Amino acid sequence: MSTVNSSTPLIAITLGDPSGIGPEVIAKALSEKDIHEVARLFVIGNKESLDSALEEVKSKATTKIINTPSDAISTSQQISVLETSNIMSSNFPIGELSLDSARASHTWVETAGKLALDNQIDAITTAPVNKEAWRAAGIQDTGHQEVFKRLSNSQYVATMLVSGELRCMHLSTHLSLSEACKYVTKENVLRAIRLTHQHFSDWGFHNPRIGIAALNPHASDGGLIGDSEDLEIKPAIAEAEKLGIKAFGPVPADSIFNQAIDGQYDVVVVMYHDQGHIPIKVHGFEESISVNLGLPFIRTSVDHGTAFDIAGKNLAQSVSMTEAIKLASSLATGKSL
Repeated sequence: MSTVNSSTPLIAITLGDPSGIGPEVIAKALSEKDIHEVARLFVIGNKESLDSALEEVKSKATTKIINTPSDAISTSQQISVLETSNIMSSNFPIGELSLDSARASHTWVETAGKLALDNQIDAITTAPVNKEAWRAAGIQDTGHQEVFKRLSNSQYVATMLVSGELRCMHLSTHLSLSEACKYVTKENVLRAIRLTHQHFSDWGFHNPRIGIAALNPHASDGGLIGDSEDLEIKPAIAEAEKLGIKAFGPVPADSIFNQAIDGQYDVVVVMYHDQGHIPIKVHGFEESISVNLGLPFIRTSVDHGTAFDIAGKNLAQSVSMTEAIKLASSLATGKSL
């Protein structure tokens, strides 16, 4: 899958909202020697923000501005930074919502997407942006996924969360619960199953086993507690089976995640945001990461927010950033999940 160098993929890391913990978790992750053995890394963002973060975490690493991704030098002692010329301010406040920070983070995400589409990088790993700040700044994109979907003209993009061996592919994410329930249709569920099967097959899983979570308690108890299982989810599973896909369910949500952790499924398709996010974060909050399915390039991300309350205090954990980089490298080199 790698477009640049199959042995050491070139991965762009977006700085995220510079007012949040993005610069800190990047500084901590890239100061570790081992992470540079899995990929060649560079940061798209603001050199000054990263320099401040490196000083804050007492790292000995220095930064160097590069003009193109191919110039990246990736070591624990020197971190390459690709800045963008249209950022008007570099004086970003720490720990508070900032329109300048929002606009800068959006530009960096767009830059990464364009580089990926131009085959100048092998993958993208993103630090957190602040959706509220984006909205306040008048940015139409809700978040990373919407930026990448727009730039690539992708028809269907979905989010999968990963923590260890537990993987949850989300039918929907940022919908209200009432809207999420309406979204559970045969067509949408089948599309999610097919996309999941396609990606896992591409990632080296032979006949991936896909567990399908029920929407209602007890998988509706034969229609006693709702009818989405009988009317929408079961028909979708039946269609998937006709296509040769190993899809199982619908399985009650209070059972399916333990079954997946025990190795019964390679991935679980969940019906809405919290149905997948809660088990992932309970299973392994610090290690949890996300990956997009449906994009023409690899994008992984930390699974936490900007955490303005602890920004600039050297309290943020970098485990999720490290794991996101490792996953991007594995997918770019065809080593699976």
